Amino acid sequence: MKAIVQERYGSAETLRLREVEPPVAGDGEVLVRVRAAAVNARDWHIMRGDPYFARMAMPSNFGRTGPRRTVRGSDLAGVVEAVGPGVTGYEPGDEVYADQREDDGAFAQYARVPVARLGRKPAGLTFEQAAAVPLAGTTALAAVRDAGRVRPGEHILVNGASGGVGTFAVQLAKAFGATVTGVCSTRNAELVAHLGADHVVDYTREDFARAGRRYDVVLDLVGNRTLADYRAVLADDGRLVLAGGGVSGGGRPTVFGPMALLIRASLAARRDKRIVSLNNVPPSAQSLATLREYLESGEVTPAVDRTFPLERAADAVRYLEIEHARAKVVITVQ
Repeated sequence: MKAIVQERYGSAETLRLREVEPPVAGDGEVLVRVRAAAVNARDWHIMRGDPYFARMAMPSNFGRTGPRRTVRGSDLAGVVEAVGPGVTGYEPGDEVYADQREDDGAFAQYARVPVARLGRKPAGLTFEQAAAVPLAGTTALAAVRDAGRVRPGEHILVNGASGGVGTFAVQLAKAFGATVTGVCSTRNAELVAHLGADHVVDYTREDFARAGRRYDVVLDLVGNRTLADYRAVLADDGRLVLAGGGVSGGGRPTVFGPMALLIRASLAARRDKRIVSLNNVPPSAQSLATLREYLESGEVTPAVDRTFPLERAADAVRYLEIEHARAKVVITVQ
C-alpha cells in the first residue's frame, strides 16, 4: 500500500510517499480502507521532534532521532475492510471515523484501528469532513464540557477560535447555551462569526486582556499569552482551561514551546483552583459517539480549509505549520 513515511526528525521534506506492507487487524481491531485523513498540530510537532522537552516527556511518541512510528497521521475516515478477532458491532463496508493518536498511521491507504478509538461516520458528512473531527473535536468537547463545565447563559472566551480545535469549541459552546467571544486574526473573523461566535476580537486591532471584559470560562488554544493576561479577564468563580499547543515556531526548533505555559499552569493550579491544564485528552469511541450526535443534528459542522491528495501530504503539513491554516486541513486518499 501507499503511505507517508518518516524515518528521522525534520521539516515536511522528510515525509516520503512509499510502498509499505499493509497492516493486519489484530484482536479488538478493524482494518480501515482510509478515504481521508486530517492534519493536526500534533503531526508536525512529532515530525520535527519539537519541542525538545517533549522527546523526554513523551517517549511513547518521540524516539531519539525520529518518531516512534514511521507513518504519520492520527485522524481518519474510511470504510471497514476487515475485522479482527473479538470484534463485534462492525463489519466490512461500514463507514467509520477514528482517532489513532498514539498508534498513528492515518496517512496511508489502510490503517488498523482499535475499536475503542472507532466510531460510525456521522450521516450526511463527507469522508473529508468526518476525518476533520476526531482529535480536534474530542479536545474541544473535553475543554468545553468537562474542564470548562460551560453552562447556559455563561460567557466564554476562546483564544484561537479559528484553529482546528477552536472551530469546534465555538460551536460546542453555543450548543451548550453560552455566549461566545472568539479571538482570531482579521482574515479569520468572518469564519468565526459564521460558526456562531456572538463577538469576535481581532487580535491585530484589539487586546482582549485590556478590554475590561470578564468571562466565566477562558479557553486558551494557542499558548501565546501569559497566565496574568488570562487571570485579568477571568471571573472570580470562573474557569481557565489551557489546551494550547498548536502555535508554530515558523520552522525554528524550540526547547519547551507551548508546553512552557502548560507547565506553569499546572504549578499555578495548586494555588488557584480556577486553572485547569488540559495536557492530554485520550481518544475514545464514546467521545466520537457524542460528537456524532452534534454533527448529525447540525449543531456542529466541520470547517475544512483545504484538501490535499496523499502524494502532497508534505505540502499539507507545511501549510498547517508554516502558513497558519485556519480550521482543518485534510488529506484525501485514493
